Amino acid sequence: MPRIELSSGPIDYQDTGGDGPVLVFGHGMPMNETQWRKVVPMLGGYRCVLPTLPLGGHRQPMHPDADLSQRGVARLLGEFIERLGLGEVTLVLNDWGGGQFLVLDGQDQHIARMVLVACEAFDNFPPGPAKAMAQVCRIPGAVWLLTRLMRLPLVRHSRGGYGGMSLRGIPDEIMDDWFAPATRSRAIRRDFVKFATGAPDRKTLLAWSERLREFDRPVLVVWATEDRLMPREHGPRLAALYPQGRLIEIADSSTLIPEDQPERLAHVLTDFLIHTGAEPVRHAS
Repeated sequence: MPRIELSSGPIDYQDTGGDGPVLVFGHGMPMNETQWRKVVPMLGGYRCVLPTLPLGGHRQPMHPDADLSQRGVARLLGEFIERLGLGEVTLVLNDWGGGQFLVLDGQDQHIARMVLVACEAFDNFPPGPAKAMAQVCRIPGAVWLLTRLMRLPLVRHSRGGYGGMSLRGIPDEIMDDWFAPATRSRAIRRDFVKFATGAPDRKTLLAWSERLREFDRPVLVVWATEDRLMPREHGPRLAALYPQGRLIEIADSSTLIPEDQPERLAHVLTDFLIHTGAEPVRHAS
């Protein structure tokens, strides 16, 4: 897997290559690029770039002084796009919504459009049950204990936790991969804690959300009708926040729409890209 050294540390990434329009995918905590494994193969004609961000599922630790707050990781994502020379990209987020905060630091000059798929928004950082987990993460050794508990099916598949993020169920081998880095590395557990506890207070989050109105390029908001983590009213509210926002709701899905409804998501994503000037590259047979 390719790797690039950024100011905060190394970032692994996948790159499908090609000369089509570039899509950059973000993921949740402590997930990685496999969150999009069902969707990317359906996006022929596009170059898909999938960084493994330092949200706890990353395979190489960041520098000890790295800023892994919500805004810090957003800046790191902006640096990643800049350093790879990707040009104008479509930013696609699911679960983690902090990539929107690129707007705050003027790092959105390379973002031609955004697709926000059932992600954190407004004051929902972190969402639902994760708020309690963030508090627990402040206790020394808590993340180590969490990684052990996640081996237990009762905990792993709990509808109040990760089990509630997908109506279909997340395969065990995928979850094993997500939690493996924090299981084996104290430095990655340190990074996990930084990110999990790195959201500001509600007042600050709502102030940041108002700043998102400055993003005047196309935004597609894709929301799940049976989501346990992202409030349903946040979908239309988020779409209305952006001057060029539009909303599509997808039924029979929870937060991880790429897991529950990959075909439907690939279809609405492709349709949005084509209608906003990002036609896939068609190669003659």
